[in-house]
Amino acid sequence: MIDLMSFKTEILVTVILLMVIIGINTLSKRAIRRFGRTSSIDMNSRKIIFYLSNLLFYGMALVGISLIWGVDLQEFSLFLSSILAFVGIGFVAQWSILSNLTASVILFFSHPLRLGDRIRVQDKDFDWTGKVEDISGFYLFMRTDDGRRITIPTNLVIQKGIEILQHDDEEEETSEKTFED
Repeated sequence: MIDLMSFKTEILVTVILLMVIIGINTLSKRAIRRFGRTSSIDMNSRKIIFYLSNLLFYGMALVGISLIWGVDLQEFSLFLSSILAFVGIGFVAQWSILSNLTASVILFFSHPLRLGDRIRVQDKDFDWTGKVEDISGFYLFMRTDDGRRITIPTNLVIQKGIEILQHDDEEEETSEKTFED
């Protein structure tokens, strides 16, 4: 029979680690929610960031718990490097998936592009001018001036120049002024 008292240090440290990870994860979700509201970012884009933060924090918890419970560091690093090599090969095979997810994160945090903005994608081959309808984990959905609905991979949005012709809030202010006159 297993004596739980012989593992009381490991149990205590594991519980503390889980509480810290859950606390930090909760605080990061609040910060993402607050940033998303102040930046007028839709819920679908925030969900992607929530999933990535969950993956990061629970991955750190798994590594921490493994080390607390006595997994040999050399064996663990060998296992981890094998898993990372396997995942790396998968991402190289599907490079566009990784680049689109990365571009979505960049669009979420640092690009001034928001839903409802009227934009022009600066491309020599195509004239894409219209209104941003949605930004997902992989695509930007746009309604062009001639009524077409097009999807652009988010990595192309980062690579191509985007000219913001009118922000959504500017459009509301303009329509309110026109209505008042």
